[in-house]
Amino acid sequence: MAQELNQQHPVSMYLKVWGWLFVLSFFSYMVDYMELQGLLRWSLILFFMVIKAGVILSIFMHVKWESLNLKLLLVIPTFAIVVFVILMAIEGDYVLLNRMLYYSS
Repeated sequence: MAQELNQQHPVSMYLKVWGWLFVLSFFSYMVDYMELQGLLRWSLILFFMVIKAGVILSIFMHVKWESLNLKLLLVIPTFAIVVFVILMAIEGDYVLLNRMLYYSS
């Protein structure tokens, strides 16, 4: 009975995940090594960071095997925060532009 309650995952799955994390980290470091600059650099760094965080959350925190409700509970607020940060950045640029126009004349 106790063996049925405890779910065991094969070690090979964790080794594959560690391998993928190593490969993603390698590509993340290659962004710096290739000396990419500007929006491309930060887009790639953030992309690899989000993918690695998703893999860690999914496998090592066992979210992959949870119900859809819990997955949505984690994803929807995170998405909302990202949208609000983008809106605040846009509004900040708008306020800065208006202040520069107002105070420069």
